[in-house]
Amino acid sequence: WKPPSVVPAVLTIVDIAGLIKGASEGAGLGNAFLSHIAAVDGIFHLVRAFDSDDIIHVDDSVDPIRDLETIQSELCLKDKETLAKVVEKEKDRIRKEKQISRSSDPPLGETFQSAYDKCCKLIESNTPVQTYEDFSQGEVEIIRDFGLITTKPQIYVVNMSKKNFLRKGNKWLAKISEWVNSHGGGQIIPMSCEWEQEYMDLREDKEAQKAFVEQCEEEVKAMGLTGPGFAVKSVVPRLIRAGRTALCLQSFYTAGPKEVRAWTIMKGTMAPQAAGVIHTDFERGF
Repeated sequence: WKPPSVVPAVLTIVDIAGLIKGASEGAGLGNAFLSHIAAVDGIFHLVRAFDSDDIIHVDDSVDPIRDLETIQSELCLKDKETLAKVVEKEKDRIRKEKQISRSSDPPLGETFQSAYDKCCKLIESNTPVQTYEDFSQGEVEIIRDFGLITTKPQIYVVNMSKKNFLRKGNKWLAKISEWVNSHGGGQIIPMSCEWEQEYMDLREDKEAQKAFVEQCEEEVKAMGLTGPGFAVKSVVPRLIRAGRTALCLQSFYTAGPKEVRAWTIMKGTMAPQAAGVIHTDFERGF
């Protein structure tokens, strides 16, 4: 059955230029970068793990661990700056709620204080807040209002050379895994933009695209590498699935004679609210 129109689910990815050391204080794109990243729901953290004389690195050398440290520390520094303001903001809220003078120093709520202390401890250790799993539900609700960048889910994407991608190995992968695990953990997805570009350039010619994959498979066999772990295929579908999973998204479908459409909802959404995604009248009359 082939309807005239098929509307798939969409995951919008925005390419935000990388930041440099000192960005939290305005260096490079500075606050522009940080405002851009504050506007997204999650982060694909792309790190370079290939050498090339044609592509110059801003620090004149390839070191993904250094790059990870730079970006993570800048994001944490920005969150540290944000945390420095939330206490006074909360005290202002309490003063207004209890109608007491601005010169008074009201005590903070126990849940607020514990949420704040845990976030400070994580940020001081250069660890994203979203990696911590022992927040209470009350603390989570409070932290949502803090506006911290590191509460966003992160997926680490390692950009390797085409050769390393085919042989599923790179000198940096183990070190990157060790670094990620020591900073709260997270998903790591190795890929090769070089390979993906060659593959996508052939998308209009399916036979040529198939021949390209087969050629790559022969190269892998020539290296003595066999088995399902060395299958040659695009990583883009995996990136999309990982992004949707990290954002807790799922889809449901409507099907009719003219169109099949995927509708995106958060996991755990109740049926009436899911119907409301199609039209608010559906939710009201569910």
